[in-house]
Amino acid sequence: MADRKSFLMRIDPALWADLEAWAQDELRSVNGQIEYLLRQAVQKRRGSASGAKTPPARNPADRAG
Repeated sequence: MADRKSFLMRIDPALWADLEAWAQDELRSVNGQIEYLLRQAVQKRRGSASGAKTPPARNPADRAG
């Protein structure tokens, strides 16, 4: 399995409950649901129509100019 970044996230209890119910409806863990939603948002932002995994974001220091 690929390396994964872990981090602490504070979240409103009501939002957590909504995410938990949504994840359960889609047979995912809450973590999996959040990752799925974030991946969809990143693909939409990049204009990607494919369901393929998105490459890691570029480091701003790598930009020319």
